[in-house]
Amino acid sequence: MNIVEFDNVTFSYRAGAPPVLENVTFSVAPGEFFGLIGPNASGKSTLLRLMIGLLKPQQGSVRLLGGDPRENVHRVGYVPQHPTFSRHFPISVIEVVMLGLLGANGRRLGGFTAGDREAALAALRAAEIESVAMRPVSTLSGGQLQRVLIARALACQPELLVLDEPTANVDVRAEEDIFALLRGYSEGMAIVVVSHDVGFISSYVDRVGCLNRRLAVHETAELTGRLIEDLYGAPVRVIRHDHA
Repeated sequence: MNIVEFDNVTFSYRAGAPPVLENVTFSVAPGEFFGLIGPNASGKSTLLRLMIGLLKPQQGSVRLLGGDPRENVHRVGYVPQHPTFSRHFPISVIEVVMLGLLGANGRRLGGFTAGDREAALAALRAAEIESVAMRPVSTLSGGQLQRVLIARALACQPELLVLDEPTANVDVRAEEDIFALLRGYSEGMAIVVVSHDVGFISSYVDRVGCLNRRLAVHETAELTGRLIEDLYGAPVRVIRHDHA
């Protein structure tokens, strides 16, 4: 069973408007690390919202973990592009991570248990940032905060991890560390990650989906300068990160 299946999906935000996505068909297999690239306003975030059941297509179908995305979204960990809370909110790192348990197995607000705390600490260990568990989230660097958001997504032990530009606001070293971390997770779960850094993610992902309303999926070895220029509609310079 595939983790994600899109079958001829077309979506518009209002009747009569040009489609944001058109005839999108692809799948993500168990354990696959799938990268999604494309220019601004190409439909990347819309595709993720369809994947996790926040939107419904006008045409075609979306299946998540073999069923309706809205019924299976509790089995997904999601890392947004930007934090969904104020950096200055008086909350500790471990409390942020425990919020990732809400919605899992029918959980709602109403107090956390000792077991929840252990699950949050395990997620922080997995994200290699357990040392800051008791610190206020306002004291974290950008790279540390992204690891905390990843830990929050891991707390519910998801079968699919979805990340919307998780390294958009961190430096190159932190970006490298985060993608190396994610590469290790893909042995135990499927991962879908949106990124603008084409040359960088091709070193880590198994396949790349090039999206600009329509989607074309490629093996990473197939990515060429011409293909990327066609996707973005402008000359693109690809820089090797290993400096070889």
